[in-house]
Amino acid sequence: MGQENYEIELIKYNKKTWCKSAVLGFFIGLAVIVPGISGSTIAIIFKLYDQFLYAVGNLFKQFKKCFLFLLPIIIGMVLGVLLGFIAVEQLLALLPFAVIGLFAGLMSGAFPAVKDELKGAEMNAKRICLLAIGFLIPVAIGIASVFLGAGNTAQNVFSTVEWWQVVLSLPVGYIVGVTQIVPGLSASAILLAIGWFSSLVDSVSLTFWQENPMIFLVYAALAVGFLAGLFTFSKFLTYIFGKARHTAYSMIVGLSLGSICAMFFNPDVFEVYSDWAANGVNAVDLALGIALFALGAVGSYLLVRYQRKKDAEAAQKAAAADGEKK
Repeated sequence: MGQENYEIELIKYNKKTWCKSAVLGFFIGLAVIVPGISGSTIAIIFKLYDQFLYAVGNLFKQFKKCFLFLLPIIIGMVLGVLLGFIAVEQLLALLPFAVIGLFAGLMSGAFPAVKDELKGAEMNAKRICLLAIGFLIPVAIGIASVFLGAGNTAQNVFSTVEWWQVVLSLPVGYIVGVTQIVPGLSASAILLAIGWFSSLVDSVSLTFWQENPMIFLVYAALAVGFLAGLFTFSKFLTYIFGKARHTAYSMIVGLSLGSICAMFFNPDVFEVYSDWAANGVNAVDLALGIALFALGAVGSYLLVRYQRKKDAEAAQKAAAADGEKK
């Protein structure tokens, strides 16, 4: 099957499915701010992942059809980014472990939906190897974000924008774009690993813009790289799924599992551990983190079970319809 012949039917929206896509976009937007969150995993739960990839990868080829599908996702993304900047960052400052616990729980409860994609697949040596590699990638990024990003947050690295930072923003933006469509990869974790996360977050203010107008060149380069990563890699993954779906998902399952582990080892939560070691454990933060982890895991798993039930009912109706035709 060639890439040019691989077609996916995009969902026709009603009020319920439109809202579902907006929720998906919300989590994709939130993923920019919260380390470890993967909007693509939510897309898998909602059975919208393949359609999301196809719509992004074919936006210019079938603009109206793909844009209408992506519109609620884009709206949700904007809301997710805004809430992330306004609320989540504040909550991370007050109760960091509790916030991380909630999102880790949500991702843990959602993991069975990702694993379901390998149902019936033969786990040969190649697929097991890809699963292991996928697991190690976010774990390695989490470790790197702690040690490589250490010491880079005291001063904004963009207070004086150099030409090489603008050039470097293109591949960084590309990688961040890829994280939005590959389950298990976190945009914020990548930015933390290179020491850019806090600087970019802190740069979003009128005062900083007035004092450092060159930051807009960094934004522009990041945006160009981001869009290039989003479009090209979406098309690539759509093609790969058409060729070897189970093999590709072996790595994605590993990425998703590794990202859950990485949520408990990144600069935000590492600061919490260091503070607890120096000043004693914050019992309220720890208790809330454990409780919210359990609540998030149960809530997202119930959503997975609901979606499984809906899929089973749809499969039964399709089988009954085929039986009547025969």
